[in-house]
Amino acid sequence: MVKIKPLVIGDLIAKVPLIQGGMGVGVSLSSLAGAVAAEGGIGVISTAQIGYREPDFDTNPIGANLRAIKTEIHKARQIAKNGILGVNIMVATRKYEEYVKAAVEAGIDLIISGAGLPMDLPKLAGAAKTKLAPIVSSVKSVQVIMRYWWKKYNRLPDAIVVEGPLAGGHLGFHKEQLEDIDGLHYDSEVQAIIEKVNETATEHGTDIPIIMAGGVYTRDDMERYAEMGASGVQVATRFVTTYECDADDAYKQAYIDAKKEDIVIVQSPVGMPGRAILNPFMKKAKEGQIPHGKCHLCVSTCNPAETPYCITDALINAVKGKIDDALIFCGANAYRAEKLEHVKDIVDEFRPE
Repeated sequence: MVKIKPLVIGDLIAKVPLIQGGMGVGVSLSSLAGAVAAEGGIGVISTAQIGYREPDFDTNPIGANLRAIKTEIHKARQIAKNGILGVNIMVATRKYEEYVKAAVEAGIDLIISGAGLPMDLPKLAGAAKTKLAPIVSSVKSVQVIMRYWWKKYNRLPDAIVVEGPLAGGHLGFHKEQLEDIDGLHYDSEVQAIIEKVNETATEHGTDIPIIMAGGVYTRDDMERYAEMGASGVQVATRFVTTYECDADDAYKQAYIDAKKEDIVIVQSPVGMPGRAILNPFMKKAKEGQIPHGKCHLCVSTCNPAETPYCITDALINAVKGKIDDALIFCGANAYRAEKLEHVKDIVDEFRPE
């Protein structure tokens, strides 16, 4: 059996090879990310509508979000003085460039970026020490990013997050693929991604650690991916049902109450398939358009005039505990949650020997 070791990303060394996945809106903020980082993992703050609690969010969502990025990073640092902190910034975010720059200015250690290919992330991060980790789901996308970054910016990713089809929230797969996950034979794709990344890293005399994400729930999952050549794992769903998670208790209870058949693939109003808990809101959304107010400028793929409902409103309702009027994103394993746990107990499970 392969030995589990600390996760090394350049000059960052996480004692536990575990990244807590970024979850928006407001599910992974400073409380959760700080707690994970304090225990030796990498805590991640999601920037998706991060400023939803700011008094001017309705009138100035971008300004509220940029302000909150700095506030939440600062608060997480207070919890995890010497811990490693990251942010997850979706490429599809409107004003993506400004979000990246705000995180870099706030001294973030790592930027994880998906929901699109982060082609110009090196330019936006500039000469900062911030490490950059694109999220990919295929060999093709990782090749495109590595080639482009090297040619244009003379730089390679510091790490690669490979997100599989069992992840929560928006997914980098077609709906048809998600309806036959076994038919995807995704382990073969993972193996091909690892080989391609290792080959490129060796060519350039460097290391690019691979972090596996999507459906990772226990240490057994981590050990299986370590055998395949991954250096670490990203876990999100498991951290929702922790005391330290930033979401309302009713949100956490929705995971605990969910059965396997309650977890479904939905068509997000921003044009991507996603995984969520089937609830009264999702049933209502299938029947027709749900009226919504002013646009909160979330992602560039949303057309407010045509959207069946406002995803920002639905996700804010979720994090605030109004779960019957909410979109409750989750990973495929959410039904496995039986009780609230402490972050420390989860991180301990993933510690190297």
